[in-house]
Amino acid sequence: MSDHYFSAEPGSRAVPRTVSFSAYGRAYTLTSSSGVFAGDRLDLGTSVLLREAPLPSRPGTFLDLGCGYGPIACVLATGQPGATVWAVDVNVRALELTRANAATLGIAGRVRVAPPDDVPDDVSFDQVWSNPPIRIGKPALHALLERWLPRLTPDGVAWLVVARNLGADSLQRWLNGEGWRAERHASSKGYRVLAVRRS
Repeated sequence: MSDHYFSAEPGSRAVPRTVSFSAYGRAYTLTSSSGVFAGDRLDLGTSVLLREAPLPSRPGTFLDLGCGYGPIACVLATGQPGATVWAVDVNVRALELTRANAATLGIAGRVRVAPPDDVPDDVSFDQVWSNPPIRIGKPALHALLERWLPRLTPDGVAWLVVARNLGADSLQRWLNGEGWRAERHASSKGYRVLAVRRS
């Protein structure tokens, strides 16, 4: 069976790659690999999210949900030096890459890399950032969001980027129907950036 980016343990041989991009006026060069999501580039959805969502203006505890090789976590931790960022993924190769990239950038002490079940239950998040794994299917996606969105602080916000043709608008309707306040913050290159808050 071929690897999926949501495979816990990729069966493919790790082939290291270098990914360079800019976000919020800073250049980044990270190490990626085969067997992780968008392993050879900064994928378009994440690029849109990092361009359209505002960088946190004050320190806090943030979650990069589905961190891949760590571009969002690394941007949040370098862009907001007082932040603690939890980088969460089911893919063990992705976690190893995120850990290595954070160490290279000198932010390993503030980027906590973990599989989902290793995040303590008492940790809450001022912001959640995610390019969620839409292709796991709607029931699994809804379960994922039902698990993590309730861990937002009372005035917290989740920034989600979803392709329009993969159900961004229906996801927004579902979130609003579940009692969240999901607003379209931006649209770009076929993607919606949603800001999700408590009602």
